[in-house]
Amino acid sequence: MRDGALLRRFRSGDPDAVRVLYERFERPVFAVAFRALGSRALAEEAVQQTFLQAWRASDRFDPARDPAPWLYAIARRVAVDLYRRERRHKASDLDAQPEMAALPTSFEGMWEAWQVRLAVEGLPTEEFEIVRCTHFLGLTHAETADRLDIPVGTVKSRSFRAHQRLAEALAHVREVTA
Repeated sequence: MRDGALLRRFRSGDPDAVRVLYERFERPVFAVAFRALGSRALAEEAVQQTFLQAWRASDRFDPARDPAPWLYAIARRVAVDLYRRERRHKASDLDAQPEMAALPTSFEGMWEAWQVRLAVEGLPTEEFEIVRCTHFLGLTHAETADRLDIPVGTVKSRSFRAHQRLAEALAHVREVTA
């Protein structure tokens, strides 16, 4: 399905189009929410609320535009609301609530996290797995090789290629923040 057709169907409230957009953007929205909230459970709640709000407002979405910034803006507002809700609960019962991460005050910081997540998800599967193991799971090259059952040299070469791709894919972020 072409993106234009998908986005027009989304605008009309088509549940299948909503599902496809959810599948495409669930992980980047989660990354933004997790960075803002510091809690997996709250980030998962933020993802659900983000897509529910997007679906409810789909008739106001312009299908000629990229949905990522629109979804990002919704996710950011949802994260702020959840953060405030949790902060109120924490203030009323300090022992009952888990610690909350400080909410990033920088729009650019959250946008950067979104861009990095999209770039990582755009990597070929073999390179994505290397980045996931080394950066997200904190494994060494040797541990990654054991986990993926490949030689250490393969881990290193895929890591090198993945980092080259990420540098190219994220060059626009460096330009914006410079």
